[in-house]
Amino acid sequence: MSHSCIERLPDTFNRLAWSNLAAQSAEQIALAAAPIVAVLLLGVGEGRTGLLQTALTLPFVLFAIPAGLLADRMSRRTLMAGAEALRAIALLLTLGLIWVGALTMPLLALLGFVAVCGTVVYSVAAPSLVPSLVVPQLLGAANARIELARTVAFASGPAIGGALVGFTGAAPAFGFATALSIIAVALLSGIHEPTRTTVQRRNPVQDIAEGLSFVAHHRYLRPVFITQFIFSAASFMVLAVFVPYAVRHLGLSASGVGVTLAMYGVGMVIGALLATRVMKRLPFGTVIALGPITGFVASVVMALTTWIPSPALAGLSFFLLGVGPILWVISTATLRQSVTPPSLLGRVSAINILSYGARPIGTGIAAVIGGLYHVEACLYLAVAGFAWQAMVILTSPAVTLERQPDMVGDTAATLPQASQLTTS
Repeated sequence: MSHSCIERLPDTFNRLAWSNLAAQSAEQIALAAAPIVAVLLLGVGEGRTGLLQTALTLPFVLFAIPAGLLADRMSRRTLMAGAEALRAIALLLTLGLIWVGALTMPLLALLGFVAVCGTVVYSVAAPSLVPSLVVPQLLGAANARIELARTVAFASGPAIGGALVGFTGAAPAFGFATALSIIAVALLSGIHEPTRTTVQRRNPVQDIAEGLSFVAHHRYLRPVFITQFIFSAASFMVLAVFVPYAVRHLGLSASGVGVTLAMYGVGMVIGALLATRVMKRLPFGTVIALGPITGFVASVVMALTTWIPSPALAGLSFFLLGVGPILWVISTATLRQSVTPPSLLGRVSAINILSYGARPIGTGIAAVIGGLYHVEACLYLAVAGFAWQAMVILTSPAVTLERQPDMVGDTAATLPQASQLTTS
């Protein structure tokens, strides 16, 4: 294969990348529109909007592992198309209820829950599908493209959703999200997924246990998961207290808070754009270490604002919190895809998503510490958390990797070894 052929991502992957952009944008627009609709159209209070947010996050905890099991048992393209179609139907029903004036808070929460179930399945299956669409040398570039789409949607989706609801009403926001979701399904239908090796199906509990054990005993994946879990908790400690802290201590207005928080999205986009070049120029393990180290530096910069109340420092902190960790997401996704047998990749991807379960832990700790002491104590505790996650990854063998590991396969030697891990 020529160098030019290797450097060019194939058309079938590009369809996946565009589908991912459409799907992620549909998700972010709908997630932004739902609470606004709940308050402005349905007139609900803060307590009930909190219940809505719970309904919109619960599927990640409940269905990530079952989604990973399905991704290992059936066509991942078909599974993603079905999941995205489910989200489109839920959004379309929401749109219809708004039009006829029959939308209620329970129905909004229920349909939002169903839509996010589609998000979970799509998010688990997509990283599992990528290695079958590109050559191993292009995994890093492919993951950077996927993450760029996610960061663009993350940065622009809430603004688009809020603007549509604010200027044109609730229906256009959900109508636009529905159209994007349908486009994502259409793009997926044109993807050719290579046939995978058939793996004997066993009891679902045994299959799930095999995936959990594979991650728990893997010399690279175990510290990566622990690092990501601690990072998620520490970062959400900061996010949970930043708005009142910024208004009270930094003297920021509502627009100033918005601009400062937007630096997180700016950092993510820039990091995703630079990821391919960075991964070519630095050792693979060094790129993995950059995210946790940058996260620690970001937490120290934020803690400095307790002594130097500068909005610029807060903005720099959020920028660093975006630009470094996005390199972590891309490099560790490439690592998982390289060292995980294809028949386990769905379950391993699902376990990675479970690390998001640390987010409510972080917000809960912030609520307790902030209530008992003060907001500044939360920022100092976050520094300790970021230092902990940096130490976990820096003392792991993952950072010693000079290059991306060779791809493993579902060979006779690999699968029994993975099975033996469940009894070790």
